[in-house]
Amino acid sequence: MTWRDRLIDVRPLRTSRPFRDLWIGSSLASIGQQIAGVAVLLQVWELTHSPLWTGAIGLATAVPLLVLGLVGGSLADAVDRRTLVRATTAGQVLTAVGLVVQAAAGNRSVLLLLVLVAAQSGCAALGAPARRTFPVRLLPADQVAAGLALQNVAFQASMLVGPALAGLVLAQWRHPAAYAIQVVAGVASLIAVVRLPPMAAPRAADDRQPAPGARQRRGPARGGWRIILRRPTLWGSFAADLAATVLAMPIALFPLINEIRFEGNPRTLGLFLSAIAVGGLGAGLLSGTVTRLHRSGLVQLVAATVWGLALAGFGLAGPLWLALCCLAIAGAADTVAVVTRGALVQFEAPDHYRGRVSSVEHVIGIAGPEVGNFRGGLLASLTSAPVALVAGGLAAALTVVAVGLINRPLRDYRVPSERDGPPPPGVPPEAPAQPAALTDGPR
Repeated sequence: MTWRDRLIDVRPLRTSRPFRDLWIGSSLASIGQQIAGVAVLLQVWELTHSPLWTGAIGLATAVPLLVLGLVGGSLADAVDRRTLVRATTAGQVLTAVGLVVQAAAGNRSVLLLLVLVAAQSGCAALGAPARRTFPVRLLPADQVAAGLALQNVAFQASMLVGPALAGLVLAQWRHPAAYAIQVVAGVASLIAVVRLPPMAAPRAADDRQPAPGARQRRGPARGGWRIILRRPTLWGSFAADLAATVLAMPIALFPLINEIRFEGNPRTLGLFLSAIAVGGLGAGLLSGTVTRLHRSGLVQLVAATVWGLALAGFGLAGPLWLALCCLAIAGAADTVAVVTRGALVQFEAPDHYRGRVSSVEHVIGIAGPEVGNFRGGLLASLTSAPVALVAGGLAAALTVVAVGLINRPLRDYRVPSERDGPPPPGVPPEAPAQPAALTDGPR
């Protein structure tokens, strides 16, 4: 593998104009969301000066995502996915316009603000499962993981750039300008989706022509949720992700660790968050090393184990430099796990179930970290923050190892390679190739 092969694989941007348009639009939308998120946080604080109300922002965001994310999965398997994402993206733009209007009008109602946040979150949740299926429909099989890595890099970059831009915009032009940037970015994302090719609702492989006079069944095939439990690669991948996030999510413990080890310096607290993002971004920029590896199941298991061990190390770290290194390693491992899991899930889920399986992945990705933060805070209140971090990190690593030991199909899973040939449009391989030695090639 040459040094160029170790860098992020940009072939999806060169070979697929629809994916390139989608990536640019989604990247701009992600930056706009980060800017608006900071603006909402500041506006709620200025209206209430209450940490309870700023915490309610998370509730207003998470509840619609958890409830409507599953609905969005069923819709993604029943209607044209491009049409669904068009409608939900337009809904996000309209709610962003509502945020601009309420800020410009001098709104003093925190409830109105949270309702708009919840509505925007609901639109995002309805469209997210369908949006997650786009790379596998737009890219050759051997470039899907690289496309997911590019999306992850864009998200990590928005986490670094968005809050900094938000601070500048809010200081100079206040809330209406920050929300207006989200509107412009949302329109760019909508244009990219409009330009996508049609993505009609998939049809189950075992669908048969109805008998004469019989009513034809419409909508997705029944039993969509059973596909996860029937395929060890899917439930094993989700189990590893849940173990990593529920048992070892560290963010809720950052303020306490900062207080007991680094005198509560707010700059240090910011460095904790930045270190994870820097690690994730670095792994994304060097993701060519990972996206060319076809043993994605094994790669995810290793990355999730490293995540847990790195956070246990953070719990033990004394010097600030060592603590930041552990967090950067954890962030890099998380990015690798996300990219490899995403490719595995999209290939293993049959197309007529892919929307619903993607919605489960989406909900797990949201609920896991939130439950993990609650678990960490509760355990720290009973013991201490270092104990909660070390115990959680080690428990996560051991659980992931256990999943790998009992789940050989996940351990041996290989994503399709270029030599396997492209799958039929919109249809992933129903059974992966038999495992072989680790080769050069992208979670």
